[in-house]
Amino acid sequence: MGTIEIADMMKALRGERAQAQKQLAKLDKAISVLRELSGTNSAPSPDGKRHVMSAAARRKIGKAQKLRWAKVRAARKAKA
Repeated sequence: MGTIEIADMMKALRGERAQAQKQLAKLDKAISVLRELSGTNSAPSPDGKRHVMSAAARRKIGKAQKLRWAKVRAARKAKA
């Protein structure tokens, strides 16, 4: 009789395992959708390193952004 109980228990555990895997798949899909909606990829890089931007690159990007905003302000001023 003990082997029948063990077999039933194993069957129940396999069923619970399958349900847990389905839940994990749903959670993974929800996380990926939220990442796409937020426009960021918050997953760490595989090697764990972060990209370091040089000071020159930051200056270049900052200068380009200031020029873009200057064009926007000039366009607003021209309309007014």
